[in-house]
Amino acid sequence: MKLIYGVKDKPAFGQMIVFAIQQLLAIMAATIAVPAIVGNGMSASAALFGAGVGTIVYQLFTKFRSPVFLGSSFAFINSMLAAFAGGVSMSLGMLGLVIGAILAGLVYVFIAIIVKLVGVKWINNLMPPVVIGPTVAIIGLSLAGAAINDVFSYGEKSGAGGFIMNGFTWVSFICALVTLVVVVLCSTYGKKMAKLIPFIIGILAGYALALIFTLIGSATGNESLMILDFAPFKALVSDGVTLKTFLSVPEFTFLNAFDGIKEFKWSYVATIAVAYVPVAFVVFAEHIADHKNLSSIIESDLLEDPGLSRTLLGDGVGSMVGAFFGGCPNTTYGESVGCVAITRNASVATITSTAILAILISFVSPFVAFLDSIPGCVMGGVCITLYGFIAVSGLKMLQKVDLEQNKNLFTASVILIAGIGGMAMSIGKVTITSIACALILGIIVNIILSIKKTDAE
Repeated sequence: MKLIYGVKDKPAFGQMIVFAIQQLLAIMAATIAVPAIVGNGMSASAALFGAGVGTIVYQLFTKFRSPVFLGSSFAFINSMLAAFAGGVSMSLGMLGLVIGAILAGLVYVFIAIIVKLVGVKWINNLMPPVVIGPTVAIIGLSLAGAAINDVFSYGEKSGAGGFIMNGFTWVSFICALVTLVVVVLCSTYGKKMAKLIPFIIGILAGYALALIFTLIGSATGNESLMILDFAPFKALVSDGVTLKTFLSVPEFTFLNAFDGIKEFKWSYVATIAVAYVPVAFVVFAEHIADHKNLSSIIESDLLEDPGLSRTLLGDGVGSMVGAFFGGCPNTTYGESVGCVAITRNASVATITSTAILAILISFVSPFVAFLDSIPGCVMGGVCITLYGFIAVSGLKMLQKVDLEQNKNLFTASVILIAGIGGMAMSIGKVTITSIACALILGIIVNIILSIKKTDAE
């Protein structure tokens, strides 16, 4: 796949801002979803700010050679909830979020030091394409359900497993379908800028249609057509038009965390460590898969240049800094990788601009409200393409693998079935995701079958 903009290319300033907005829209829903799920006073705008700062830290460590955005990590949701467990105060819980991110980041630093000392050859031997390919594929496939749920805006499911198609779900489906079709057409047949910003055009098309349905529903009293939620905009003027209507400072995590210091106990740190540290080792495997996928897209091995030790340090320290502001440990985002793959824009300058834009926008109330108001079905239409490209990128890695060999065939098969089947495990407070379980199982099978080649091979 030939890139339109390479890693070191710098688009014209005006174009770069538009590209940055597109990247921001691609990662937005997931980034602000984590604080919404965890609750306990967490702020979506602060998480956005933290993601922007974390991404800049990552870029600094990777010498601006890795075109990926860091956003809130879903893998740490249970860990974050553990920080508030047992009836602790919000301020102590916020302190726990910061402590947990630091501990998780230190795990990455520890692994980075080992990698620096012994190199990455062992990684390539442990995770060859037959292991990484299907693992990347299931990263995309594991998100398929989330995309489809968004398409139908979490409509009611029937006993047969499908969604009950009533007025609301039909409107959701139509908006998602229009968004999807516009994205696909722009990316495939678009000229110049249209080909480079298919997500912006698709989201605007879906949003406009949702607005039309909502206005018609409001005029006719038909609630099934009112798919657009104006609540985020109404909140801006709930107390009248003030400065906060236009600008507001995010509720940064560290502000509440400082108040929790007076309640600090070492036993609480132990609880946080148990919740965060094991997950960090699990997410390390996904870090490898994401960077292998991105490497295949930009046709440059990021584990060699800038090096796995640098990407780990960037991810780890970026998570620490991001959580200090937003409470959420960060991770490289598949949505960002998918956006790079579809638009063929791997410019690190674009990613850095996205990070700066995320920081600035977190203070701009109307824009945050607009992002909050984008219907789930519209984002669902976009995510079908994003997650699909991640899955296909993984399958492309298998093209050079000889699947006539039983060793390769069984390794890939085990990973795909374990991942798609949802082989996740909860051990105490630690949840090993289906992706991590599939990867670990695939590594074990590959090692066993590599010890001695069978006659069948």
